[in-house]
Amino acid sequence: MSGHVDIVREQFLALRDSQHQGSVHLLNLIRLREHADYPDGRAATGIEAYQTYGRVSEPVLARVGARIIWEGQFESMLIGPGNEHWDLCFVAEYPSVKVFVEIIRDPLYREAAAHRKAAAEDSRLIALKPRPGATRFGQFLTERRT
Repeated sequence: MSGHVDIVREQFLALRDSQHQGSVHLLNLIRLREHADYPDGRAATGIEAYQTYGRVSEPVLARVGARIIWEGQFESMLIGPGNEHWDLCFVAEYPSVKVFVEIIRDPLYREAAAHRKAAAEDSRLIALKPRPGATRFGQFLTERRT
């Protein structure tokens, strides 16, 4: 079964064209393939392919100030499909949506992304607007989503 691995163009354009100001946090949930799925058929595990993605993409991300701000190990699904699990769970911070868009277009990042695509069986990439100062559940619910 093949899941969600590629960015959906319409959703990417909506983020790009949004009025989002400031940094953007991207929640990444990734399930790796047992064996990577490279178009040229090269042999690698999903873990090896994702590690290659990390090595190749790291200098590009560091150059623009992107960084991992949180990482955790998946334990269990409490709300959602009980058979769903994720091998990688982390939040990446980009200085702005514009910087994220530029990264996606960077030739070196595109090279790296081929390894991510080969590695991932399924994934979720959720853009989040940071809300500093939250101290209780539902604190910002009086604000409507735009």
